[in-house]
Amino acid sequence: QVQLAESGGGFVQPGGSLRLSCAVSGTFFSIYSMGWYRQAPGKQRELVADITSSSTTNYADSVRGRFTISRDAAKNTVTLQMNSLKSADTAVYYCNAVVRITLSSRESYWGQGTQVTVSS
Repeated sequence: QVQLAESGGGFVQPGGSLRLSCAVSGTFFSIYSMGWYRQAPGKQRELVADITSSSTTNYADSVRGRFTISRDAAKNTVTLQMNSLKSADTAVYYCNAVVRITLSSRESYWGQGTQVTVSS
């Protein structure tokens, strides 16, 4: 079984910063990629940023230049530093991890979600 534990999030004024962290634990061979998705009310879940085991990063156009994703391979954690936050960033943020259960199989796991609210 694989578990994802998220931390961070909360309430911030426009222009402020927040940091989200996610730790992966359980039984698996290795982590293929980790990332953050978000879902605003009435909208579909969308990719915010992800990072592979080789540290290749990918960002949504709406957050590029404001958000930074990083990972600590030794601790199986991923962090999303969010700067210059806008009201449009308000959403529930979900951590995602794609792990190798065996050398030839991968599975995707999700955290429980953490609320980020940007408002004056």
